[in-house]
Amino acid sequence: MSTHVTPIPTADTFAPMSARRIFIFGGIVLIAGGMLFGDIFAVFVLHQNGGQTGQALLAAAEAASTGNSLAVKQIFQHIGGLLEDHGTKVDAHVHMTDAGYLALLVALLQPYVALPQRRKKLLAGLFVAGGLLLPVGIFLIHYVGLAYSPFARIGWASLLADTAGALLIVVLLAEAYGLWKYLRGDDSGERELPTDSSWERRTLLSGGTILILVGFLYGAWYAGVDLHRHEARETQILKNLLDASTSGTGGTVVEVASYGSLAAEGAVKIAAHSHVIEFGLLAMLLSFVQPYVYLSDRWKRRWVTLLLGGSVILPVFVLFEINLGLLAGAIADVGGLLVIIALVGMLVGVLRYSGSLDAVSGVAR
Repeated sequence: MSTHVTPIPTADTFAPMSARRIFIFGGIVLIAGGMLFGDIFAVFVLHQNGGQTGQALLAAAEAASTGNSLAVKQIFQHIGGLLEDHGTKVDAHVHMTDAGYLALLVALLQPYVALPQRRKKLLAGLFVAGGLLLPVGIFLIHYVGLAYSPFARIGWASLLADTAGALLIVVLLAEAYGLWKYLRGDDSGERELPTDSSWERRTLLSGGTILILVGFLYGAWYAGVDLHRHEARETQILKNLLDASTSGTGGTVVEVASYGSLAAEGAVKIAAHSHVIEFGLLAMLLSFVQPYVYLSDRWKRRWVTLLLGGSVILPVFVLFEINLGLLAGAIADVGGLLVIIALVGMLVGVLRYSGSLDAVSGVAR
């Protein structure tokens, strides 16, 4: 296999510290950081949190069977805290990776955004800052709460997350205004992406398309076949749990276990559906970044193969968690790690490209 390094394209498409550079750097970092956080959460928090929630639900059912309403109230407050802890961590993971996807998408649109270059650079910096602060604020909501907040129901962490989200909205509105100006005939002052028909781009585009198609087909099957069955089972289990608690005849342990298994089954199917679509979108976005990955053809193909392989391994073994348990979860985490490694490898290639381009242009100090 060839070790040839792709020649450096013209500096016009990747100017030093341009908005496109900032969006691409920031996008890859946000996606890799969000996925790394998701892997850490899955290994150290997810299963432990689920186990504690199940135990608390069982304790609430037992307290209800003895008529201890105060204990039931306290236990459900504890369950609310566990669910908030789980929800904020999932949201932090999702918002960071999604901000990265948006950054890569906006990077591709820069040739069609008719705004001054200095303003475009400012918007890119603000977007990346907002993409970092938003998940940080969401993550801190559970730990900061309402401490020292001047508001009755909104804490400082929520304010940070809301401010960062508003910042992202403002940047996207400004980019949309630039697109509108371009459509009216204004010049963006920036060249379009370099043409590329390399194996890497074609593989990422086709692989991403297949992943998205498979994800949508699986989601349609789940919605049409499994979803209503899950809802009916959930209603029946909760009814049985309530009857067992109030009658004092026992059986709450079995019903709580059934409810936990049903919730886990639904969660892994939804997670597999969403992850395969997200990875397909990621592959398609990264296909347009390949001209800026300054590595040998051998290493570029390795990173592409690693990324697509991890994109298949993670959702497939997330599904297998229903039958294989923690073993499948561990393999799924390895799949996520492969995607992270591929992203870091491509980021290194983009950084090498930038350094080489700046040196050729006489920009490097």
